[in-house]
Amino acid sequence: MIVIAGLVLGAALGARTALKRGGKRLDALQYGAGYGIAFALLGLFLTLFIDRMV
Repeated sequence: MIVIAGLVLGAALGARTALKRGGKRLDALQYGAGYGIAFALLGLFLTLFIDRMV
């Protein structure tokens, strides 16, 4: 669940960042994909950490 939330949040944040910097739609898609993957990976590590602690 944390992974999916990270993916969605990262994609939205990345797209917003690209558009704020004056990028076009393809730039927003690329930033969204990059941020989404990074946030999903952080969510995965967080999920693993929480699972190990419980």
